[in-house]
Amino acid sequence: MILEREAYLLAGPTASGKSSIAATLAREMGAWILSADSMLVYKGMDIGTAKPPLSEREEFHMGGVDIVTPAEEFSSGAWLRASAAWALEVPREKPIIIVGGTGLYYSALLRGLDRKWEKPAPEYPVIKIDRAVVRARIAARLDDMFMSGLEEEKRNLREMYPVWSKTAALAIGYREGDDKEKIFVRTCQLAKRQDTWFRHQATPLYVEPTVDTVRKCWEEKGPWPVRFMI
Repeated sequence: MILEREAYLLAGPTASGKSSIAATLAREMGAWILSADSMLVYKGMDIGTAKPPLSEREEFHMGGVDIVTPAEEFSSGAWLRASAAWALEVPREKPIIIVGGTGLYYSALLRGLDRKWEKPAPEYPVIKIDRAVVRARIAARLDDMFMSGLEEEKRNLREMYPVWSKTAALAIGYREGDDKEKIFVRTCQLAKRQDTWFRHQATPLYVEPTVDTVRKCWEEKGPWPVRFMI
């Protein structure tokens, strides 16, 4: 069964500012937010994934977060099903905003997981930001994570869940032996991979990382029809 809805989309690499922009626009619009980030699905992995604070998650009735524990496997299909369950709860009069950096989730919503992909790739807004700026933001965010207790969070999670799933074990910052420099390098590599993915697997509508440019794009192009698999 397919649930069809319309949503305002915003994608981009990590540390590009997309979540903050989406939150500002959600307040303007009275929208609910769905996270399209493959690591925010894990309970307890809050600091290292830069998960929005609980107050914000509650304010926007945020979906796509805290779905499984690090001990559980997760997949794009599981995300689609969880997102569909969330979307069923969204009142029809409420706009939906989907924001994140996991490109496969956008493809799943716009093309489906099993359908034959046809060119052109789906078109949606992607934040375009200089990589040097992203690296500086990653460094600053990493300082904040360590000051906020990333190492303690990691230790606590390892005690609660001694064996992690293959998907959760991919989370940057939570691997055994990870130090600050390794986390920084891996996060920069992730941002580069995300940027490359959107460039080749989507038809990106590049927008500057500002509220005004995203708002203008949404007014001109959105909302986008999406398909949730129930």
